[in-house]
Amino acid sequence: MRTGWVSLSLAALLGAGLISGCQSTTYGGATHSSRSQFLMVPSAEVNQSAALAYNKELTKAREAGTLNTNKAYVARVNAISRRLIAQVGVFRPDALSWPWQVNVFQSDEVNAFCMPGGKIGVYSGLIDKLKLTDDELAAVLGHEISHALREHSREQMSQEVAKQEGLSIVGALAGLSGGAIDLANVASKFVFTLPFSRTMESEADIMGLELMARAGYNPEAAVDVWRKMEQLGKSGAELLSTHPSSATRIQDLQSHLPQVMPLYEAAKNKYRSTP
Repeated sequence: MRTGWVSLSLAALLGAGLISGCQSTTYGGATHSSRSQFLMVPSAEVNQSAALAYNKELTKAREAGTLNTNKAYVARVNAISRRLIAQVGVFRPDALSWPWQVNVFQSDEVNAFCMPGGKIGVYSGLIDKLKLTDDELAAVLGHEISHALREHSREQMSQEVAKQEGLSIVGALAGLSGGAIDLANVASKFVFTLPFSRTMESEADIMGLELMARAGYNPEAAVDVWRKMEQLGKSGAELLSTHPSSATRIQDLQSHLPQVMPLYEAAKNKYRSTP
């Protein structure tokens, strides 16, 4: 994908007071999903560019006749997404007012995403090949939404900007500057191409676990998703990978179930008669 990023310099960002420095993008919730993050690329720039890229993908899929072609899948994904989005205020209240969008792409790819600012996409292959239940689909969507809430793409881009400038984090925050940065290349790498770090993937797993529990979906289903992924052969080895292995993810998810099961028990009756 290509986005509408402009070239910015670190000096310009510093001069405009746009570097956020070290902070957390979210409150912790019951699972304490919070961590100090290095954020020097403006959130507004990230979200705007992600929205442009998302619209390009919609246009491409529409022209190919692969956008929202399965009405049953579209209804399921939208219903589950609405319930999850209703809970995001626990972690960051401003996300409740994001211009959320949800679409389903007809594709054999076993994947889903949530771009910065709340742009959700689900590939039909994810549902078809894994035979996902609603609870399991909620686990996947909760995970992807959590990446957006934590602004993991913005965090990775910020790290890359500092690296390209040849500055340490301390130097960047002290006001040192370098040459111009092509954020278009950074965006294409870190939003759409390269995987998130192990830490980010683990954060999204656990925050997503809490989101789905609060939305009345059984968090135990998150474990089932990764067991299915293992069977499909998509997990890969943890060594030489930036992602945790499926075995590690399952163990981590199981260790957090005691924190979120009471949330699920409190919420499930509310949604008993809804998808």
